[in-house]
Amino acid sequence: MIIRRERFEDVKAVDALVRKAFQGMPYSDGSEPAIIRRLRKAGALSLALVAEEDGKPVGHIAFSPVGISDGASDWFGLGPLAVRPDFQRREIGTALVLGGLELLRDDRAGGVVVLGSPQFYQRFGFRCEPSLTLEGAPPDHFMALPFEGDVPAGKVAFHRAFYGEG
Repeated sequence: MIIRRERFEDVKAVDALVRKAFQGMPYSDGSEPAIIRRLRKAGALSLALVAEEDGKPVGHIAFSPVGISDGASDWFGLGPLAVRPDFQRREIGTALVLGGLELLRDDRAGGVVVLGSPQFYQRFGFRCEPSLTLEGAPPDHFMALPFEGDVPAGKVAFHRAFYGEG
């Protein structure tokens, strides 16, 4: 398996694998493929990585800019993260997260926020930060990972693509 940046020719396969990865999940409304498409269209897919095995995408991770009400810049939101169901439990998601975080650190990002499973994301250093909030999110599932400096304070807004807007 290799981890690499997403390419144009991956788009259809990524759409299908994201759809399959989230199909039937109780925490999903099925919008994840559309979110990625809208992020691409808006030019807001800051970093997208593909896990490839035998020449085919089996996993995908997306990072996009977030707004923070205190004016902090260079922060990104992680997600969606998807691994094809028949490739899950093989540490592919872990490899995608680690690869993405490393590239963002190298690019001097301020940090990353994620809405997801604490059991999964805390292993990478994500922590609940009371100073950061996401409207409507369970506080124990909204986490931040600062790369340098203090954690910003304020309300976080993911890109409008997450809310059905292009």
